[in-house]
Amino acid sequence: MNSLDDWLAHCERLHPKTIDMTLDRVRVVKERLGITFDAPVVTVAGTNGKGSTCAMLESIALHAGYRVGLYIKPHLVHFQERCRVGGEPVSAASLLPHFEAVEAARQGVTLTYFEFTTLAILRRLQHEPLDLVILEVGLGGRLDAVNVIDADCAVITSIDLDHTEFLGPDRESVGREKAGILRAGRPAVCSDPMPPASIAARAAELGTDLRQLGRDFHFSGDRQQWQWAGRERRFSGLAYPALRGVNQLLNASGVLAVLEALHERLPVGAQAIRTGLSLVELPGRFQVLAGQPVVVLDVAHNPHAVAALAQNLDQMGFFPRTLVVFGAMADKDLAGILGKIAPLVDAWYFTSLPLPRAATAAALQLGFEAARAGGQLRTPTSLHLSTHATPQEALAAAAADATPADRILVFGSFYTVGGVLADGPPRVVAGRDAAAAPQAATALPGAPNA
Repeated sequence: MNSLDDWLAHCERLHPKTIDMTLDRVRVVKERLGITFDAPVVTVAGTNGKGSTCAMLESIALHAGYRVGLYIKPHLVHFQERCRVGGEPVSAASLLPHFEAVEAARQGVTLTYFEFTTLAILRRLQHEPLDLVILEVGLGGRLDAVNVIDADCAVITSIDLDHTEFLGPDRESVGREKAGILRAGRPAVCSDPMPPASIAARAAELGTDLRQLGRDFHFSGDRQQWQWAGRERRFSGLAYPALRGVNQLLNASGVLAVLEALHERLPVGAQAIRTGLSLVELPGRFQVLAGQPVVVLDVAHNPHAVAALAQNLDQMGFFPRTLVVFGAMADKDLAGILGKIAPLVDAWYFTSLPLPRAATAAALQLGFEAARAGGQLRTPTSLHLSTHATPQEALAAAAADATPADRILVFGSFYTVGGVLADGPPRVVAGRDAAAAPQAATALPGAPNA
């Protein structure tokens, strides 16, 4: 195997399942590899907000002068985006020796794609002189491959229902699984304003010092700035995070609680916090591309995240029409996702995605029509639906139907957003003249754009 693509293809063939929620196999290989970190390690779990939390923590630490290693996932375009050192993705070539080391160390142990690649990236980070290591947990917590590393501070972001077949049918069950990243005698942060009781229960069981939003740290703000107060530290006159979205102050508050908990090992001043928040970047999280029409990219792919996306869209101002490119995995709660945003949308461009777990464009359209017929969706009275082979083709079709005044949203799976970013941020040109375009569709009574 001479390239990263060769190794990734090898990883896909090793295990009969794509997800195998156990730690024993990963722990065995991790011990053989001798993976440990001298720098403080922060693990970040949760349903939504993990990527934003990781990005803000990285940005602040970088602006404080620290050398940061980050494992974040999934990637949008290139696999090496998952491993960042000093704020930049590592090279594909630099990962190859670490894939080779995992292969040699596993000695017949069967690893999933996620487990194998996680171990390779952890080993890659171990070989860097780092001041801080940030590890984003995958869909789980307790049995997630990242959890073979004992964190110096664990973060749990917002909790909602997703991957219920692995994590349980309710928020308490999901919270219990996420709380598996907590460690006895070490600090933890929860930035969910209404967390499941199972998180605090597990913290009490372990003797974990849990810092909870609304009890141990607080934030407030106005249109210009915001302020934060923790147990010992306070920050005022903070600029809003550069990441857009209604929940970013929740994530930013959790990040400041982490920095307070680690202050003795990783002191960070107010200026680094201000600069880090104001300059943080994270593609695909309510990313707005300027132009005519405006294009919005968002990887929201569960009802909780899509509800926040709909609120963000509603606060953008008036657009005659909203045209949506959408692709998702087949196991998603399609009616729950679409129901949160359907009242805002005038045209749907469903797209297939290049992996077996994905729903086809035709299946997405059938699911949409079934949910609408069953009364689960409120939609405008005039509605365009079409199917497309790829996200780029779907975006081209939406652009051809759009006027300069319209808005195009690309959302759903990381593969949907990554598909339109494959050649860099797209330059979208409206195919219709605003003066010649038909009037926007009339929404049903009660719909947000009525």
